[in-house]
Amino acid sequence: MADNARAKKLADLIREVVAEKLLRGVKDPRLGTHVTITDTRVTGDLREATVFYTVYGDDEERAAAAAGLESAKGVLRSAVGSAAGTKFTPTLTFIADALPENAKTIEDLLDKARASDAAVREVSSGAQFAGDADPYKKPGDEDDATE
Repeated sequence: MADNARAKKLADLIREVVAEKLLRGVKDPRLGTHVTITDTRVTGDLREATVFYTVYGDDEERAAAAAGLESAKGVLRSAVGSAAGTKFTPTLTFIADALPENAKTIEDLLDKARASDAAVREVSSGAQFAGDADPYKKPGDEDDATE
């Protein structure tokens, strides 16, 4: 459990250092303010770190940001190493986070469900029961039907 807590602590530190360095230390124009570090995960042996990021923009800006992160990987790893003070600085792997796309897909599905519910509500607003309002027979009703 102690290793897990240590990996979590290092992951939090890496996320903060990389975000700060991207904001203030890296001069690459491909890495503007539209790159956001969303999560960081470190392996149990503290040798490898996966940094998840999002880019708000079109596919061209996402590709440019990915290339910029790959070229800045050494600078970012050096910053992490000096901030962490560990014996071995973890290697950094950058992966585009699919969270915004998944959230948009879920929102689209919810919008479709709302529209479908509204259509059903509109169709059923003037509807009446096919039979009587009370479909159950009562003991006295059978005598009335035979007369």
